[in-house]
Amino acid sequence: MAGSLNELATGVNVMLLVLCGALVFIMHGGFAMLCAGAIRSKNTMNILLMTVLDAAVSGLMYYLVGFAFAYGGEPGGIQAPQTTANGFIGTSLFALSNFQTENPSNMVVDYGDYEGFTVVNWQDWFFQWAFAATATTIPAGCVAERFNFNAYLGYTCFISAWVYPVIVHWVWSGTGWLGAFRDDSFEGGKLLNIGFMDFAGSAVVHMTGGFAGMWGCILVGPRMGRFDSNGNPVEMPGHSASLVVLGTILLWFGWYGFNPGSVLVIDSYASAAVMGRAAVCTTLSASAGGLTGLVLSFFRRRSWDLMGVCNNVLVGLVSITAGAHVIEPWAALIAGMVGACLFESACWLWLKLRIDDPLCAAPMHGVAGIWACLWTGCLARDEYVTQAYGFSGRGYGLFYPGGGGRLLACQVIGVLVIFGWITGMMVPLFFTLKMFNLLRISAEEEQAGLDVSKHGGSAYNVEDKKKEANGV
Repeated sequence: MAGSLNELATGVNVMLLVLCGALVFIMHGGFAMLCAGAIRSKNTMNILLMTVLDAAVSGLMYYLVGFAFAYGGEPGGIQAPQTTANGFIGTSLFALSNFQTENPSNMVVDYGDYEGFTVVNWQDWFFQWAFAATATTIPAGCVAERFNFNAYLGYTCFISAWVYPVIVHWVWSGTGWLGAFRDDSFEGGKLLNIGFMDFAGSAVVHMTGGFAGMWGCILVGPRMGRFDSNGNPVEMPGHSASLVVLGTILLWFGWYGFNPGSVLVIDSYASAAVMGRAAVCTTLSASAGGLTGLVLSFFRRRSWDLMGVCNNVLVGLVSITAGAHVIEPWAALIAGMVGACLFESACWLWLKLRIDDPLCAAPMHGVAGIWACLWTGCLARDEYVTQAYGFSGRGYGLFYPGGGGRLLACQVIGVLVIFGWITGMMVPLFFTLKMFNLLRISAEEEQAGLDVSKHGGSAYNVEDKKKEANGV
């Protein structure tokens, strides 16, 4: 009977990660529609191609080196017990070599008809790749409509193979120096005896993509005509509100794999509680963000702004991704509302600084990602921390009596270090590409549009349809 229950639990856990990984992957459809709708039609094919290639390139890079840098060298599985750990970077599992023996979640069955059978959790790679692909695709929105395609391929490889996996190792690996998942048996234990908490990647995924894109759009410069001679912004609206809405709904849908799925297993009462609460908090924060955006847009423009609602729904989702597992539903509402206010303020600041981010992706993912991590440090509940991490009495949210400030201190350290790592890696890359005139397309190509100048056609062959209708 026990053997049958264990088999069932294993099957349910595998199904959880495969289905939730697929939900995360469908977010690429959301990114594609959102980006396409938010830019001018003459660059639609370019942004769609970039979104598809983000998945393909990150898949190859994460297979060759990314997963190894992220999770290689962890304790557990069926390998010999470890006494030392590399807190900075993973050191094995390149191209999934020795995955059957060194992946930490693998196990050997020691009962019944399957005694001696090795359970290899291949779904671990699949689920984690879906997150890597998400981090990789975010910068495309920041640099849309003027970025050199070869430069795009370069940064996509660099983020998915190096920048992102190292951050993953710090935060989510059992040996990483920064995160709450670090094994206490290793020298030094957890940071401040509690560690940095980022459940599904407000910092790991969204700060990485958002601030990588921010540095790209700063160094590539604004689109032609985006600012007038006095530095005032000139509106460049996207060409399809329908695509923006479709993209927003697909992303919201996929986020239920992103956040609840990050529980990773669902074979205990505690993990079931964490997953259910994460789904509730995700919904409430997105709802609060969207409604706050609606109100803010009305006071600013005296109109009910569809784009403002869509953007702030996504801001609400980013704002809860770090703490969906450890905060109360009412705190999720505040996370979404404050996140929307911070996003709108950041967008205003970006324009004042003449930073041209066509999708406001850096404020959405970067600024809201920071906010999510800090809010977790303020309102993580002790009981929920125990459910999610298995320890108690080490500290929790600052705003709760007895919570102390150690968790918030870890959150501050985490966002500062992660921002510094992203900046230190991406600025030299973009600056080098700019030095060799490889970062931006020519003025003629930008004027004509990337679809015609780089991809041999247009996403909307309207003129051809007109000619067919006229018998030409």
